[in-house]
Amino acid sequence: MAGDFESIDDVQRRLAEVNYVCGRGLATVVFLSLKLGRPIFLEGEAGVGKTEIAKAISTLLGRKLIRLQCYEGLDAASAVYEWNYAAQMVEIRLAEAVGVEDRDAIAADVFSEKHLISRPLLEAMRPQDGGAPVLLIDEIDRADEPFEAFLLEALSDFQVTIPEVGVIKAPEPPIVIVTSNRTREVHDALKRRCLYHWVDYPNFERELEILQAKAPEASEALSREVAAFIQRLRGEDLFKNPGVAETLDWAKALVALDAVALDPQSISDSLGALLKYQDDIAKMQGSEASRILDEARQDLTGRSTEAKGRT
Repeated sequence: MAGDFESIDDVQRRLAEVNYVCGRGLATVVFLSLKLGRPIFLEGEAGVGKTEIAKAISTLLGRKLIRLQCYEGLDAASAVYEWNYAAQMVEIRLAEAVGVEDRDAIAADVFSEKHLISRPLLEAMRPQDGGAPVLLIDEIDRADEPFEAFLLEALSDFQVTIPEVGVIKAPEPPIVIVTSNRTREVHDALKRRCLYHWVDYPNFERELEILQAKAPEASEALSREVAAFIQRLRGEDLFKNPGVAETLDWAKALVALDAVALDPQSISDSLGALLKYQDDIAKMQGSEASRILDEARQDLTGRSTEAKGRT
């Protein structure tokens, strides 16, 4: 897999081709992951692009994306495999009907791979068309701690153990991306098996670049005002800061409302696309939104002045 990207700059350039704007830090982790065959552990606030990087790599490399969405109570039956009990019962009935009496032979047939139902972790260990798949283990912090321990074998040796069948090892290690929104601390034993990267909110320039790539229908002027407004908004005392996903949703909502520039009314009308908690929405109504918009426009004026000074 080392040959998938030639350099860190190549990672950034090629991910940009599939509209994923990638900072050098994240590009470095992606490059090293492919070169060393190590999983990636991405931590950061919700909506900053952790899940999207897995989708972008899958698209770019032409690999199958296998997603394991974590949740409280997730266990092996949901994550790795389960038996097709209906098919096993049919197999037992057929064996009885033809007079098979060798219980060991029946058990070996009943608990064979043909009756296994593959879940994401087992599927990621199977050979796939186009090469090793991209395995996204999304929001590991939502799963229980015992499930983290269960993952250690898969992330260390790229294999899973099924008691009735044995060890199933991946012929080629999958590209593994583990994400966490940090609702709780993930154990060091899991992090040690991965290359770690904190995915932060983008700065103005990168957020504007993302808007231009993902929401090209928004005008240049509107995109610049949206990016500047979001940068200022994240400095406010909010229950939940908007992520990049909300920035894109907001820009598209503004375009749908035929807004060509930000104003207090368009902001008020579209806050539900940007903020997801009523207390935050109430705080941003009226004069607060106007104040932030004025500050954002001052920032844009300052940027324009600096750009002219450099030229």
